Amino acid sequence: MELRNKATKINLFDFNSVQMRTFHLTWLAFHLCFFGWFGVAPLMALIREDLDLTKGEIGWASTASVAVTILVRLIIGPLCDKVGPRRTYGWLLMVGSVPVALVGLANSFESFLFARLCIGAIGASFVITQYHTSVMFAPNVVGTANATTAGWGNLGGGMTQMVMPWVLAAISFFGVSETMGWRLSMIVPGIVLFLFGLVYLRYTQDCPDGDYRELRERGRLQKAENEYSAWNSFKHVCKDYRVWAMFLVYGACFGVELTLYNFAALYFHDTFNLGLAAAGFIAFLFGFMNIFARTLGGVASDLFARSSGLRGRVWWLFIALIGEGLLMMLFSQMTALYLAVAAMVVFSVFVMMAEGATFGLVPFMDKKRLGAVAGIVGAGGNMGAVVWSSTLFTSEALTYAEGFFYLGVIIVAISFLSFAIRFEPATLQAEDEALARSLRGEDASSPAAAQASA
Repeated sequence: MELRNKATKINLFDFNSVQMRTFHLTWLAFHLCFFGWFGVAPLMALIREDLDLTKGEIGWASTASVAVTILVRLIIGPLCDKVGPRRTYGWLLMVGSVPVALVGLANSFESFLFARLCIGAIGASFVITQYHTSVMFAPNVVGTANATTAGWGNLGGGMTQMVMPWVLAAISFFGVSETMGWRLSMIVPGIVLFLFGLVYLRYTQDCPDGDYRELRERGRLQKAENEYSAWNSFKHVCKDYRVWAMFLVYGACFGVELTLYNFAALYFHDTFNLGLAAAGFIAFLFGFMNIFARTLGGVASDLFARSSGLRGRVWWLFIALIGEGLLMMLFSQMTALYLAVAAMVVFSVFVMMAEGATFGLVPFMDKKRLGAVAGIVGAGGNMGAVVWSSTLFTSEALTYAEGFFYLGVIIVAISFLSFAIRFEPATLQAEDEALARSLRGEDASSPAAAQASA
């Protein structure tokens, strides 16, 4: 898909242009989704006692929270191509708010597992976030735009670790027991998500020139019922081996981030005998790096592209990934609390830079089927989290530290898949020309570029 009038600059204090208004609303929507998606994670030590959960049951519940997102992300991507990101995001927020608010009704492992499974659908919001900024920003800044909206959105995963124990404390202040408190706490993000869904529908549009429905009626956009329909787009993209390489790569970075959100607070609580608030704050530090690290990954991707084109973006992805794997192995070996926290913080920077590097490449894989590509790659992140959680962090035979070490080894191995991301000479030339135009502040849309990426 090649749309016109994309922004060639990012002005964070511009709240009037449709591009920047969408930029801010989409990262904030994704940020809030984390409070629903992982709101129970920092309260897990309390929930474990209340529902009498074993380590394996905690692992499977955590796996459920990201497993269903795989399927929903595969659906959401093509749905963005079909009906547009505005309606897709708004309705996902409102429908997803229901299981978030009702998770407190769980009274057994089975009901808790089912609730986390339903809540996991809201994690598909990431795909819409990346899609929406991809259609709003030009090649010279799209890597930065994607990385920043995703990074500030992912920051919600860290904020959740710190804020939800405060929400619980506030509710407990009124004499509510902790057992009832964690249940009531989850109503708060549920209400916020529903209201923000209405805000998203009211104040955004699908692309710079308007909504897809209106553009199709005016003949300015390919109709969704033809060869670029949601299902046909998905089938076409599935044949591209590069997309599946990116699927695995994203599992090695975003999948790792999701895994840490589920287990970091519990790891520090059990390993270093910390209280819920202290362990939650340390887990927050991991997510807090999103405030700049993912953006840094996208900025670096754009800078590498200026000197070496799309090949430069590939090389940067490899560098970020292999650094992530090596640093995770180091983190797993730390036995002193201050060293473990320091290693985790540095490691988290590379995790998020690798994520930014990944979606610095996604907009160039297949522009006519951007939603399908973003959906599959995004699902890879959740698939990674499912695999890591179910194999390395549910077994009684492995400690959490051992699980982290083996995961670091796997990441190093996957980093070499970056070099499977190749482009045809015509695509490389077309994108170089489009980048040059956008650097001059011109409209980067080009039929040649669109044709080369097909």
